[in-house]
Amino acid sequence: MKESPFRLDGKTILVTGASSGIGRATAIECSRLGASCCILVARNESALKETNALLAEGCEGVVAVCDLSDSDSVSELVKELPLLDGVVCNAGVNKMQLVQFFTEKDIEHIFSVNCFAPMLLMKQLVKRKKLKNPSSVVFTASISGYSNVAPANGVYGASKSALSAYMKYAALELVSKGIRCNAIHPGRVETPLIHNGVTDEEAIKLDMAMYPLGRYADPKEIAWSIIYLLSDAAAWITGTDLVIDGGRSLK
Repeated sequence: MKESPFRLDGKTILVTGASSGIGRATAIECSRLGASCCILVARNESALKETNALLAEGCEGVVAVCDLSDSDSVSELVKELPLLDGVVCNAGVNKMQLVQFFTEKDIEHIFSVNCFAPMLLMKQLVKRKKLKNPSSVVFTASISGYSNVAPANGVYGASKSALSAYMKYAALELVSKGIRCNAIHPGRVETPLIHNGVTDEEAIKLDMAMYPLGRYADPKEIAWSIIYLLSDAAAWITGTDLVIDGGRSLK
């Protein structure tokens, strides 16, 4: 049977933020769609091992503990990497605060993880020639940095907007090396963190009603879109922002 261009058969994929949420779902779905090796990157080793145990049979899982906000740690990580077919820059953090309450430390931390870390990782990957020709890089941005402006989310949105802008420059500069760069902009994703008591359940229902499809995303639905951009089916796509928001941007 002819191979599907939408699969990842034989590909080696690195996923940051693979310890939970979208990152974990992406690693699992990559393995199910034929990836031969998934390199799982995050700070929490035990959670990465949990992700590794969930990978499909036939996919080699590599647990790589790394603080992506530390340039020395990133350099050590990249030195040990094999050649990569794909990279998913997914690790991210948030702290919801109104504009008058953010501290300089808050701003530095959010931008360090959400924007500067992917930039520095890309720098090392390109300098050390760890990305194949062809290869694909997908950055997880957010509709908060695209069109969905809401109170108390300004620094997070700004960091994701900056990441999306960087993606376009990387896409243009790296095209001659056969490296495609794209960003996804997810809406809200259904995870246990949503129902942790910080946000009122009634407020969640009201927010969910703003999504024309009537619900938040399942993490694997975001993962499938990432995998499309990693796959050969997206071979003519670079420099693109893919909005995955259940229609939220329509309102």
